[in-house]
Amino acid sequence: MEQLKVTINDFDEKYTNDFTQLNFEWLKKYFYIEEYDKKVLLNPQKYILDDGGHILFALIGGKVVGTVALIKRDNDVLELSKMAVTEEYQGLRIGQKLMYACIDFAGRAGVKRLFLDSNTKLTPAITLYNKVGFREIPVPKDTPYERCNIRMELYL
Repeated sequence: MEQLKVTINDFDEKYTNDFTQLNFEWLKKYFYIEEYDKKVLLNPQKYILDDGGHILFALIGGKVVGTVALIKRDNDVLELSKMAVTEEYQGLRIGQKLMYACIDFAGRAGVKRLFLDSNTKLTPAITLYNKVGFREIPVPKDTPYERCNIRMELYL
């Protein structure tokens, strides 16, 4: 595939359906859509943005091909969540671009710590998280995800 120009954009309401569909795509492929996922993915304005979170999108030629959310968990703590790249565009480092954009956004916002909950079954994602500096910590009992078997954090 030729080198494609990827742009990273902030949330725009017109991308809400893309945010939902991209995440449903990977959840159905690897796991199932949990109730907590449905709640957040079907209403990102209420559960992410209104609480001080942020959503980014990766676009190629105006088409949304990836997304990631930062959910505010404390004054200086964000959860990196809902990261997805559509299957057709995987392997092009779009996830890496989204990840660096999240870290940059968090740093500019004065965030001290990012954390994420994932599953070790998602090897490419875990590899990416390690590559950008996330380190594994114990999974707390209050994680909202049944599929979570790994928590990682990054201090900024």
